Amino acid sequence: MCCESKRFLLLYATQKGQAKAIAEEICQQAGAHGLEADMHCISEMEKYNLETEKDPVVIVISTTGTGDPPDTARKFVKKIQDKTLPPDHFTHLQYGLLGLGDSEYMFFCNGGRTVDQRLQELGAQHFYDTGLADDCVGLELVVDPWIDGLWLALKKALQLQKEKEGMNNAVKAVSSSLSPAPHAVHELKLSSEAQNLKLEDEGVRGSGVLSQKLDDINLVAPARGTKPSLVHSVPPVSQSALNIPALPPEYIEVEFQDTQGENPHLSSLISEGTTFEVPVTKAVQLTREDAIKTTLLLELDIADTAFGYQPGDAFCVICPNNVCEVEELLHILGLTEKGDDFVCVKVKQGTKKKGASCPQHIPGRSTLKFILTWCLEIRAIPKKAFLRALVECTSDAGEKRRLQELCSRQGASDYNSFIRDCNVCLLDLLHAFPSCKPSLSLLIEYLPKLQARSYSVSSSNLYQPGRLCFVFNVVEFPAGPSRPVSRKGVCTGWLAELVAPLLHPSKNSLDTGESSSTEKICIFPRPNNAFHLPADPSVPFIMVGPGTGISPFIGFLQHRQKLREQHTDWVFGETWLFFGCRHQDRDYLFKQVHYLASILDELQCFLENGTLTHLKVCFSRDSSTAEVTPPKYVQDVLRLCAKEVASVLLKERGYFYICGDKKHMADGVSEAIVDILSMEMEADTLEAMKILAMLREAKRYLQDVWS
Repeated sequence: MCCESKRFLLLYATQKGQAKAIAEEICQQAGAHGLEADMHCISEMEKYNLETEKDPVVIVISTTGTGDPPDTARKFVKKIQDKTLPPDHFTHLQYGLLGLGDSEYMFFCNGGRTVDQRLQELGAQHFYDTGLADDCVGLELVVDPWIDGLWLALKKALQLQKEKEGMNNAVKAVSSSLSPAPHAVHELKLSSEAQNLKLEDEGVRGSGVLSQKLDDINLVAPARGTKPSLVHSVPPVSQSALNIPALPPEYIEVEFQDTQGENPHLSSLISEGTTFEVPVTKAVQLTREDAIKTTLLLELDIADTAFGYQPGDAFCVICPNNVCEVEELLHILGLTEKGDDFVCVKVKQGTKKKGASCPQHIPGRSTLKFILTWCLEIRAIPKKAFLRALVECTSDAGEKRRLQELCSRQGASDYNSFIRDCNVCLLDLLHAFPSCKPSLSLLIEYLPKLQARSYSVSSSNLYQPGRLCFVFNVVEFPAGPSRPVSRKGVCTGWLAELVAPLLHPSKNSLDTGESSSTEKICIFPRPNNAFHLPADPSVPFIMVGPGTGISPFIGFLQHRQKLREQHTDWVFGETWLFFGCRHQDRDYLFKQVHYLASILDELQCFLENGTLTHLKVCFSRDSSTAEVTPPKYVQDVLRLCAKEVASVLLKERGYFYICGDKKHMADGVSEAIVDILSMEMEADTLEAMKILAMLREAKRYLQDVWS
């Protein structure tokens, strides 16, 4: 191959860093296959031009929200969705696409599917089959074989391109009297060959084979019947030669500086738009102390800001890592005394990593503690590439072998069972493998950006001007075999600690009616394009929100109540709320909301003033002495109201909203709706599923769900 034909364009679109990490892995492996990856973030459109691109293009793209392309791809997607583009706009383009998603969500890999479909509509051709990787079961199950097959596909595509260019040159040299038919036929054949390259094509393997005699490792043979764990393996993994990822070159170095100064403002860490620093004015615990989960409602004062929202929107909270965990990490790194020192992070001189650059989420100048607290996701589940790098920092032979197993193909099941499914983080690994002593530069290379956490708005700016409320469960990660200590969620644990003075005010603040707390948090908006009240107030709608899924519907009802007060001549459709929780007396949210000394039964108020027409509730853990067992879950209650639900959706052209847990609730609700439609329409299941799909397409069946 000539030098020019070694190149391919590699684009990535990432939200949390996974797509970028995979693109970097492809870029790193390319050299070993004699290829050159020209890698760019898809947002850097000034650095590449698909309109004139002749070389093959590889795209790695994730999905965010409820099926949206990541923020970094929005401009690109908007550009290619221009309806004035002709259907042959990209006929010159050959590409392969790897989409990342989570099948827990309705629109699996929709970011990748959207780009893939549009490129096809504009005439682009696959040189390699599209891969769709599922984070629910492990991205590597698709990513690894997809990358393995990529190299042969790329080489064939480049060779076909070379032959095609040579043929075009030959055609130009032939007299104009020659028939163009043979050229046209051959070109069609080339394009067909490129289109039909399959994922099964065997390429050169990108990972090395580690063959190590077990005699050389001081392993204690597991007793008969011993089960595998994070730190122990059993046959066949413990006796296998291992396929482990190649070790990428180091590319970051950290210099400590003697200078003093201030850390950057938190707003500089966010690229999504304007941030607002707002005070927390109220905190209310919505559940009893003996409830299984602790649910809090927080109220923020946004009166002096330009922050705007609609009921149904979401917003993000910029949160820090746990202070104790940061101190613990500093201690393990041997840097306790240097936490407040300023550091300079730069690319290592002479690194062999192509296109190496400092991570964008690391400030140019800040203290070490600031980086570990606000910039790096130290709770992130370590990827296999990170485990591979940690192998080189581990001195004990047995621990080294186990880390090799966990990042190998042979240890894929162990990785899923003891790291991924258990939400193991870096600190857990460092406790489990005490001889592992990574450098600070290694952590900056491999730990992803600390992401802001998203929450649904639980209020209406019309009902409570200048106020924003949201509801959340304080997430708990119990201690277990892979986690030595219990932990709270990064953001929910921090918020709970932050508002403790508001939840448990001192005697002095109770006497004065004021709280000494002036805690502020940084937020930024994340509008929801679809999950809003119907534009026509006369249209009925159904809300299904068990647990904290009720949160956005409180905002809906507050907004509807205010509209009813302001527009007495309007016609308003019926409203239904289906709510469920474990125990009626422990976690029935918004039944009794404590605002200091007063008790407000908010849902009952909505019923009494006509804002809420129907309230249906169920309690999954309460025992019953009734002759007929009451329904336990919201989907059971929906089935009891089958005729009314079908009427709202089919006859009255109403809307249906679901908010809450996807796996254990939203899927069950969808199945219930299919059953209801099938029964009430006297149609088969397939026909009912088509009707539900049409409701989704018409944006009348809307979900705001999480896994």
